[in-house]
Amino acid sequence: MSRRLLVTSALPYANGSIHFGHLVEYIQTDIWVRFQKLRGHEVHYVCADDTHGTAIMLRAEKEGISAQALIDRVWAEHKRDFDGFLVGFDNYYSTHSDETRTLSEDIYRRLRDRGLIDVRSVEQFYDPVKAMFLPDRFIKGECPKCHAKDQYGDSCEVCGSTYTPTDLVNPYSVVSGAAPVRKASDHYFFRLSHEECRRFLEHWTQSGDHLQEEARNKIREWFDQGLNDWDISRDAPYFGFEIPDAPGKYFYVWLDAPIGYLGSFRNLADARGLDFDAFARPGHPTEMVHFIGKDILYFHALFWPAMLEFAGYRTPTRVFAHGFLTVNGEKMSKSRGTFITAQSYLALGLDPEWLRYYYAAKLGPTMEDIDLNLDDFVARVNSDLVGKYVNIASRAAGFLVKRFEGRLGGGDEAPAVRNLRARAEAIAQFYDQREYAKALREVMAGADEVNQFVDHEKPWDLAKQPDQSDRLHWVCSQAVEAFRLLTLYLKPVLPSVAQRVEGFLGIAPLSWADAASPLTAGHRIETYRHLMTRIDPKQIEALLDANRESLKATAETHSPQRHAQHQENTLTQDTAAVPATPEPGKFVPAPIAPTITIDDFMKIDLRVARVAKAEHVEGAEKLIKLTLDIGSETRQVFAGIKAHYDPAKIEGRLVLMVANLQPRKMRFGESQGMILAASGEDTGVYLLDVDSGAEPGMRAK
Repeated sequence: MSRRLLVTSALPYANGSIHFGHLVEYIQTDIWVRFQKLRGHEVHYVCADDTHGTAIMLRAEKEGISAQALIDRVWAEHKRDFDGFLVGFDNYYSTHSDETRTLSEDIYRRLRDRGLIDVRSVEQFYDPVKAMFLPDRFIKGECPKCHAKDQYGDSCEVCGSTYTPTDLVNPYSVVSGAAPVRKASDHYFFRLSHEECRRFLEHWTQSGDHLQEEARNKIREWFDQGLNDWDISRDAPYFGFEIPDAPGKYFYVWLDAPIGYLGSFRNLADARGLDFDAFARPGHPTEMVHFIGKDILYFHALFWPAMLEFAGYRTPTRVFAHGFLTVNGEKMSKSRGTFITAQSYLALGLDPEWLRYYYAAKLGPTMEDIDLNLDDFVARVNSDLVGKYVNIASRAAGFLVKRFEGRLGGGDEAPAVRNLRARAEAIAQFYDQREYAKALREVMAGADEVNQFVDHEKPWDLAKQPDQSDRLHWVCSQAVEAFRLLTLYLKPVLPSVAQRVEGFLGIAPLSWADAASPLTAGHRIETYRHLMTRIDPKQIEALLDANRESLKATAETHSPQRHAQHQENTLTQDTAAVPATPEPGKFVPAPIAPTITIDDFMKIDLRVARVAKAEHVEGAEKLIKLTLDIGSETRQVFAGIKAHYDPAKIEGRLVLMVANLQPRKMRFGESQGMILAASGEDTGVYLLDVDSGAEPGMRAK
């Protein structure tokens, strides 16, 4: 029976690049969507950039561009990377859209009219310099548990403790460096704890197949702890949608982000003439299926269905949660920059279908994490895709073209081909259940059997025997038919290869029903052209080199409940990552940089400088403007030490500077050098001292 499906992947935040961790989800979803389309089902796969929040506003301000310009640029980068990895969205949109705004306002008003919106006074940290309330991740200070320095306001990345920003010792604003003050304002809450919501969610989460068993178990824990009302508002200044009838109050990004699924689909429905309003009503036969990471389960399994239910909209059919990605056993972290970017992989010319296949070979229907072991990646792709799959076509097609004008022969089906055809339904069931690893094991078991058949028949020997021409024709024709079946089974994973194979075989685009219908005798194929190369280990070395600074282990301790704050408030960090399991409070040195020669070092002109003047830079979150006396002249230098030093207290101090650094034009003026400081991952920044007696202008040797 034909199915109607609306499928979504979680929305990537418009404040960073697509990385390998992201791709687990989008590749997983894309494989499932492509399979469903191969089965003949009606599928609409939509997604969008998640574009609102404080982080977007501040990043745009930092770059000196509008928030709209920023999200437009990032959207283009994200779409480029998704296209590069063959993720076939039917619509890739933005949450900053009229469709999402209209839907957000409608859902909010319906919830408000049902008495499920509450207004309360909330006390938060406020930046008196920037004149804005500070989300957790824009506040740093000393961990109240292990006393590590420069920890965020929601959790410590050294000892793993979680806390509230008010627990921090000596907190400061990441935006301005100022000490925050407490200030109250009215916030709007969705009453998730309301008895109606609780009863609905207990039924929705624990009945049917809306969630995986692991997810249901986790939800029960949250019920036992008690459901908390959800703060859905933020104060101006904020980039997002203003709340109706509430001037200066904006929808929190995590309210309109999931509504962005519907906004994207509405945009697609309008373009294709589909009835969106009918779809949005409860009871509509279209299945709404969400693929998400397990870190946002709280929002998709509690807030999201409750919002929809009590606003009179249909609820999700299923929410599929997956685990995280590790690389060579080390945890990836977006907040600390430990990721391999999609673009770095594509820019080096690596085949995206290598990664699609490897992920698929690791993925199952659970929330278990998967590991990208780079040695295994090379070995598996080379063995399975080149050694087993592509090899079948390369061994048979040449004989058919040279000896038989590219035309297939007839005859009985070889047992290996018959067995391969019989695997179709089992493979289909595995794909449908997201058991991709099992599906590919089944495919490769079939490929092994076909290769054994070819090895046994030895077409290269048959070609040397004139009386074995018919046998050669039959063997090669059977191998090509087996290759067609393997291509069909792999098409959800390798769509580009499959398209090229369809051209080589001279056939229409494959559908799953084609498994039952072999190519007929006399069908003509084209000349075989190489379909896939082996991975050269040097390519992986180049990839690691390109991402060297981001491939260090880290500790990531954000709970699902904290993910929204984490996602919204993550700023791009230019610092290295801490070890995965460091000793609390212990400094861990960064790796030694590559060796240079004495000639390289002698090119650097290090001079003693006196800080003649130090002052804050208006509009800069990290910078202090320094006027440096180097004896023969004064220099203007902008230094990123605002969070660590009071300008008034460093005037008159001797520092070391790089005097022959090429001047850098910045938004605030020209920086004419660089001062030297020491820093660790969580140790702060420390200016290098110069002993008394040294004079400005002296060269450091």
